[in-house]
Amino acid sequence: MGEDYSHAIGYVGPVSEADLARFEDPDPVLQIPGYQIGKTGLERQKDNLLRGVAGTKRVEINAVGRVMRELGRNDGLKGADLQLTLDNDLQHYAQHRLKGESAAAVVMDVHSGDIRALASTPGFDPNQFIFGISTTYWNSLIENEYRPLADKTISGAYPPGSTVKMVTALAALEAGLVDPEEEIYCKGYTEVGNRRFHCWKRGGHGKMNLSDSLKHSCDVYYYEISQRVGIEKISEMARRMGFGTKPALPLPSITSGLAPDKQWKFDRYNEEWRIGDTLNAAIGQGFVLASPMQLAVMTARLASGTAVEPRLIQRVNGVAEPVERAPSMGLNPRHLDLVKLGMFKVANENRGTAYKARIDDRAMAMAGKTGTAQVRGISAEEREADLENDEIPWKFRDHALYVGFAPYDNPRYAISVVIEHGGAGSTAAAPVARDIMLRALYGAMPPLSAYPRNLWPEIREQQAEEPESNPGNTSSGSDRA
Repeated sequence: MGEDYSHAIGYVGPVSEADLARFEDPDPVLQIPGYQIGKTGLERQKDNLLRGVAGTKRVEINAVGRVMRELGRNDGLKGADLQLTLDNDLQHYAQHRLKGESAAAVVMDVHSGDIRALASTPGFDPNQFIFGISTTYWNSLIENEYRPLADKTISGAYPPGSTVKMVTALAALEAGLVDPEEEIYCKGYTEVGNRRFHCWKRGGHGKMNLSDSLKHSCDVYYYEISQRVGIEKISEMARRMGFGTKPALPLPSITSGLAPDKQWKFDRYNEEWRIGDTLNAAIGQGFVLASPMQLAVMTARLASGTAVEPRLIQRVNGVAEPVERAPSMGLNPRHLDLVKLGMFKVANENRGTAYKARIDDRAMAMAGKTGTAQVRGISAEEREADLENDEIPWKFRDHALYVGFAPYDNPRYAISVVIEHGGAGSTAAAPVARDIMLRALYGAMPPLSAYPRNLWPEIREQQAEEPESNPGNTSSGSDRA
């Protein structure tokens, strides 16, 4: 498995004083020299279950230490075997597809919540930690600006950019504050007071209704409707979609992200909320933060209309974990359909921001949303210079994001992809999401016919370097008991 599961499963290592301090009454077995304990990932969070119970034996010895007889025995219990929801083939492919990037991808079943892929790159070799890591290897990890030790799928908190526009749209629709056919004129910016809030398209998009605003990712449309809705309703909808709370997963270092509101800003900065804060939040900038896991949960809830929760453990010692039926989100089905239609246009209509990265098999068609998130403020001079992404230092480049679900007519999987400082979501993240989604849908290398014909030569070369299929779920077990 190597690096494929370095974050999700984690690794074990010698017990340290810090490890012992985690327990109020440490198991005596933990103090045996050379004993191993879970340090990260599932190995840490489920250490008690994986470790099992050490056996004990009471004996009578004589004055010179010779055992005279056995007085009693309690046999040890082997640690549990955990079968995860992760698909071996899809996990390996997702890691491969993200290779060379500082990135994350999550694939989730929209009905059961089963996590099928949980990829974070770069990874690391967990075996290096078992008997004490070398200084050279450790330094290579901590000095790498791509942060290979971080599980970006659950601990990375990113501005979601335009992937949050579905949340803003739903907040407005549910509040009855926007007609989906109403057209809002985009001239390239919105003025609030003496400040301009720019659309990504300098010359503007012209007249935009709701579905077209998603298709073209028009910022001005969301600046305008957010002023009607207000931050409280937007934040409430964001929380319903999974932002601002930690997903209930057996993994460490899970971020809650941030769905900010007026009270949060006052508590955090002792400042009043401003209308500009609302405009920024409406397009996934400003204070808003989400992890790739939360973005996948949001997309699964949009696709299914249910409050589905992510699930990582499928069986314990061969016994299936119960799958609870997710309750309805309680949203107007027509409103959900309107938002999903906009997402369909993003990926399947000419001039949609992800049209070039579409799935060309209508039965497998994906609905999605691109996102490009700024990581710093841009001055008027920089805006005027209009530099290309590769002309800017890596750490100052925009994050590239994409969320989607497929098939559109009968959703099975939701996906989120975040490529740190990757540039535009349409060109950096959307093609990756399409390829991973196709692998999930087909369960193997998809046929060329699933791709636009003009991409076939490129896809042939790409597939020639891809790993062979290796189907099946993965398990995590322990022989430490």
